[in-house]
Amino acid sequence: MIELNLIDRYQARRTRQFLQQEETFRHWLPKWRTRRRRRVLVTALGVVFTAMIVLAVAFLFNTTVAPLLWVPLTFIFLPLWTSVQVVSGRQGDAPRDALDEWEIQQRNSARSIALTVTQTLVFIVAIFLIFTSTVGWNVERLAYSGGGMAITAMLIGACTPAMIIAWTQPDPEPGDTD
Repeated sequence: MIELNLIDRYQARRTRQFLQQEETFRHWLPKWRTRRRRRVLVTALGVVFTAMIVLAVAFLFNTTVAPLLWVPLTFIFLPLWTSVQVVSGRQGDAPRDALDEWEIQQRNSARSIALTVTQTLVFIVAIFLIFTSTVGWNVERLAYSGGGMAITAMLIGACTPAMIIAWTQPDPEPGDTD
């Protein structure tokens, strides 16, 4: 009998949980699983991220109203993100043992792109913070702005694999939606 180490046991448990959740969510949002509708969700998520970036910059100028506008964006982001995850089959964060070879290749490619996106966005945020603190521009509000930008950069990076998969997946076969 082969004894599994801690990582193997964790991966097996994660795969079991993923497959159970997949069974639960398989029939959710059936009309939104077409490529066209998935792209609408991904575009809407992109619009929310753009608004978050604009608000993060606005934090430099207004720390009373701009943060209050962040709350509705969060309430818009959460169902959009959940919907993208559901309609893409959560393949962006699926464990290896729950996917076939083609799905693993797609997931790994999307994750690689997401890492590059995250690194680039966080680098831009760091340069922004260094520049604005060096010139002494609204330093008292810089933490709010930088924090908002950093959170947005991390959210974009975390959502990128599912967004790429949702955007590029072909329409499901007619028998798959039954």
